Amino acid sequence: MIRNPIDIATYVNPELSALIEKVVNDPDTEDVPTLNRVRDFLRSLLPESFTESEKLHHFDVDESLLDELNTLIEEFGEDAPAIDFVRAYASEALSRAIEMVASDENRQNKPPTLRMVRDAISSGLGASMVGEGVLDEDEDETLLMEIDSLIEHYGPDALAENFVRYE
Repeated sequence: MIRNPIDIATYVNPELSALIEKVVNDPDTEDVPTLNRVRDFLRSLLPESFTESEKLHHFDVDESLLDELNTLIEEFGEDAPAIDFVRAYASEALSRAIEMVASDENRQNKPPTLRMVRDAISSGLGASMVGEGVLDEDEDETLLMEIDSLIEHYGPDALAENFVRYE
C-alpha cells in the first residue's frame, strides 16, 4: 500500500476524522477500510430521503460531512486507505511535554519536531515534569511509547505542535 506523501489528515474536519476512525477501528472489518467504505457507512446513518445536495446542518459545519468526504474521494480516490485521513493527537501528558519543549528558550526558535520531543523525553523531561508535579509517574512511563508511535506514523520531522490536544 502506498501512503500519501503529505499528512492529509490535518486537513480533515475533526467530526469527519472521528467518523473515519470509527470505521477504521470497527472490529468486524476484515479488509483495509477505504474512503468508499466510509461513504457507505455515512450514507447508512442518514435518512433515506437524504440526497447528496442537502446539507447536514446538525453537524454544525459549513460543509456537510458527506460533501467533504466526496471531495476527498475526488482528490484521493475511493480506494484511498481511510486510516490516512484520521487525525492523531497527543495525550494530555504528551501535549504538556510538547509545550515544555516548545517553550524551551534553548531551542533557538526552531519549532519542535517529534524527534526533538523524543530526545527531550529520553533526556529526562518526563522525570523532571513529575518532579515539578506537572505529570503523574504513570503518565511519564507512557510518554516514550506514545511519541514513538507518532514518529512511526508521521516521521521524526513532523511538527510536534500539530499533535497538541487538551481534553
